[in-house]
Amino acid sequence: MAADVPGTIPVQLVEQPRLQKLKEMFISKFGSAPKFYVRAPGRVNLIGEHIDYCGYAVLPMAIEQDILIAVEPVKTQVVQLANTNSLYLDFSTSVNNIQINKTKPQWHNYFLCGLKGIQEHFGLNNPTGMNCLLDGTIPPSSGLSSSSALVCCAGLVTLRANGKTLSKVELAEICTKSERYIGTEGGGMDQSISFLAEEGALLSKSKGLDWEKTLRLHDVQTKLGVSLEEMLTIVEEVLHPEPYSTEEICKCLGISLEELRSQILSQNTQDVSTFKLYQRAKHVYSEAARVLEFKKICNEAPANAIQLLGELMNQSYISCREMYECSCPELDRLVDICLQFGAIGSRLTGAGWGGCTVSMVPTDKLNTFLKNVKEAYYQTNIQRLALENNSLFATKPGRGALVFVEA
Repeated sequence: MAADVPGTIPVQLVEQPRLQKLKEMFISKFGSAPKFYVRAPGRVNLIGEHIDYCGYAVLPMAIEQDILIAVEPVKTQVVQLANTNSLYLDFSTSVNNIQINKTKPQWHNYFLCGLKGIQEHFGLNNPTGMNCLLDGTIPPSSGLSSSSALVCCAGLVTLRANGKTLSKVELAEICTKSERYIGTEGGGMDQSISFLAEEGALLSKSKGLDWEKTLRLHDVQTKLGVSLEEMLTIVEEVLHPEPYSTEEICKCLGISLEELRSQILSQNTQDVSTFKLYQRAKHVYSEAARVLEFKKICNEAPANAIQLLGELMNQSYISCREMYECSCPELDRLVDICLQFGAIGSRLTGAGWGGCTVSMVPTDKLNTFLKNVKEAYYQTNIQRLALENNSLFATKPGRGALVFVEA
């Protein structure tokens, strides 16, 4: 097996309480034992927000919280899905008739995305049926990619059950595309106002580039052959801080309103009348530079590395809040509380407009930090604290997707 293929690890289930418990529940549910188990982790983005679809690198980290699925391939061409959490209802469907309802993002639809993605990639005419029992430890709707982890887990489940192999890179690409079956398009929120194609249009034209073929901000930088710092200077020179109207954009580009809507604006921005091009472009180029600096510090490990990394996280948060406007009052309050009680760096993650914060905290301060933040953030809502007792947790870097079989 190639080194970059998701690995299969033999395990003694008696030494793995969670796996053993999942096996017992599986037998109780389906009347037979699972043949293998698949795990996919959640992830948190340490730095690099809203720049990946502009062509820039981000710095995510797999966390210990995950999706774990017990699987038994069956001869009938039916997939039966169950969840250890009773809030999530059982579901079954024919593997030859996968229907994904975009209007109701129920948990099983994310599994079906991964299933369908693998089936279509290999053109499977007689895909294997499966009994599956899922156990998840990633808090839902937290910005920690619980849905993406489920899609990836389902993709790996389908791959294994049908005796197929892919590299991790290939599998990740398929799962990324297949999540679109449920309507997930990275960054598709009205508040983002633009997908940054507008800036690439205007910046390209100002520098004599073919703006119609240079829509991503990274493409502009690459064609100009300049550094991120120089791109920030160009943004200051070319774009004004005041919001651009659709009329002004059309005038700058020499196109009609209809051409603007059909050639540049995404479906989510057709009715938007003003665009904060300067602020969005400034965030993207400065955030891309912070990601590179974060990586450089990690590689070189200077004596004050932790403080430097924390400061970059704080700068990222301020830019997300001020330039990209993707924070919200609850996130602002939570970041302030985290910094107040000992976080070296704290920022929103999970795209924003909700989601969660990620904070860098010294190990020796961790218990006090968790206690104080929980009390301070939830002090005005004790009932909410009782409901969300898993919403605040510590994690270390986790390992990637894996397949487990009984030794």
